[in-house]
Amino acid sequence: MRNLVISLVEHERITTTVAKAKELRRWAEKAITLGKRGSLADRRLLMSRIPSQAAVAKVFSDLAPRFKDRNGGYTRIYRVGRRPGDSAEMAMIEFLDAVLKRPDKETTKKAAKAEKKLSSGAGKDAKEAKAKARDEKKAMRASTKATTSEKKESKGKSKASGTKVAKKRQ
Repeated sequence: MRNLVISLVEHERITTTVAKAKELRRWAEKAITLGKRGSLADRRLLMSRIPSQAAVAKVFSDLAPRFKDRNGGYTRIYRVGRRPGDSAEMAMIEFLDAVLKRPDKETTKKAAKAEKKLSSGAGKDAKEAKAKARDEKKAMRASTKATTSEKKESKGKSKASGTKVAKKRQ
């Protein structure tokens, strides 16, 4: 649970199972309450519960002042569906006024340029090349199977003719 609290404090929004999110809410809200009190003893107590100096510092410097006028209920849980592997019910937990990291302009420009390139047809060439390679691979497998089956047939004929000869001799 400590690692989940650290991740929630660092990222301010994480996705986990519903049961873990409900338990994490208890831990996170207690941490914010300690941060709001703000004494050295509270800082040391939180440090013993969450062994990450960066997370404790963020609770005391950023999160506690943000929620100074609020009496509890610092987190929100959204149910987001089921996990594909084991069909566990998933939830996203976040702080109410979550300050999420936004991608910088350069990253968004690169994404827009790549999307434009794909829509103009540059991506079609890559898809065609993949399809061609896949077809060639299938053709190779088919030819390999054909030669293997021919070898088996020729072996079968020689064995069959040998048994006939043996029967005639008896």
